[in-house]
Amino acid sequence: MSTFTILLGGDVIRTPRLDRQVEGSRVIAADAGIGHARLLGLVPELWVGDFDSVPANLPDDLASVPRRTFPAEKDQTDGELAITAALERGATRLVLAGAFGGRRADHAFLHLALALRLAEAGTDVLLTSGAQEGVPLLHGTAGFDYADGTLFSVLGFSELSGLTVTGAKWPLAHVKVAFGSSLTISNEVKSDKTGGRLEIALGHGRAMLLAHPYPLPES
Repeated sequence: MSTFTILLGGDVIRTPRLDRQVEGSRVIAADAGIGHARLLGLVPELWVGDFDSVPANLPDDLASVPRRTFPAEKDQTDGELAITAALERGATRLVLAGAFGGRRADHAFLHLALALRLAEAGTDVLLTSGAQEGVPLLHGTAGFDYADGTLFSVLGFSELSGLTVTGAKWPLAHVKVAFGSSLTISNEVKSDKTGGRLEIALGHGRAMLLAHPYPLPES
């Protein structure tokens, strides 16, 4: 499996879990996402974008990263262009670091929708800020290694049917969920007596698991 980390312009905090997820991966930065390279101790092999949001005072090793420059008026975001570059280089797994938060809610939504499309086409995708992460849910059953007490939600991008959730405080069994319903928001991982982990099965529809494996302290 060829893993690429894409550095996007959203929020990132460094955690041991995120370090493990990006370890050994190839790295491409999307415009302002280059700023996360310093935080994570990474040096991208490529820097993509229109470069309208370049961080100040970059160290020499980051300032000299090869660039692929695009006009400001273009049909794709810098993030999508960086993902395209990774796929061109043979990526089969993507870690989208900085996919959440930031100044542009529309970009964050695009990352979620694009991740679903990529997953449906066969690419393994993880979206992460270090504190929270998203995983596209495909038809069938998927298991997850989150610790007991981890907050998670299932975000429906369409009506869902045949949704089953086990290993959770509030399990579900073959339910139908209307598009826009809050039924699947704010659940918690809770192993059963046999030590079973969180498992989610989806029969039909488009959905994303959004989990908080490293909760931030309350302000």
